[in-house]
Amino acid sequence: MYDELTEVDIRKMEEEISYRTVVLRPKLIEDVQTARGFGDLSENFEYKCAKRDKNRNDSRIRYLQRMIQTAKIIRPDASDTADRAGLFDTVVIIPAPTGVPQTIRIVTTLRQDALKGLISKESPVARAVLGHRAGEIVRVELGEGRGYELTIKSVEKGTDDPSLDISGY
Repeated sequence: MYDELTEVDIRKMEEEISYRTVVLRPKLIEDVQTARGFGDLSENFEYKCAKRDKNRNDSRIRYLQRMIQTAKIIRPDASDTADRAGLFDTVVIIPAPTGVPQTIRIVTTLRQDALKGLISKESPVARAVLGHRAGEIVRVELGEGRGYELTIKSVEKGTDDPSLDISGY
């Protein structure tokens, strides 16, 4: 299994790995050594916290390295027609159940943040919307025969925005 990521995603992950390795790791190791000096390790809360923080940092580095190693590089297709929804486009949708317009932006899995309206291209809504035009009614499949319809109100073409943060885990 691989994740489809853009060159910007890869660059952002490499930058985070560099920061965590060069800046954060030495500080966390120093924190562990300092806390170790506080005495009995079995009752040393500072030591346990410092060790936990160091382990989380190391885990995040491994996670990002694995993502880079297994990633499939994709390039948003600039040849798409201007009226079809694609990666990094902003789309206004109207779900039939609520009738309330929602603005979403379709992004790679690594940069999704539903609270900010950034949805993964792998999500059911994005899969339903991708490749369709404004004015079309599409069905969002939720599995086991369940789903709902939504209307695509508008599609605004977008580009890969390097200012979008990569998500934590």
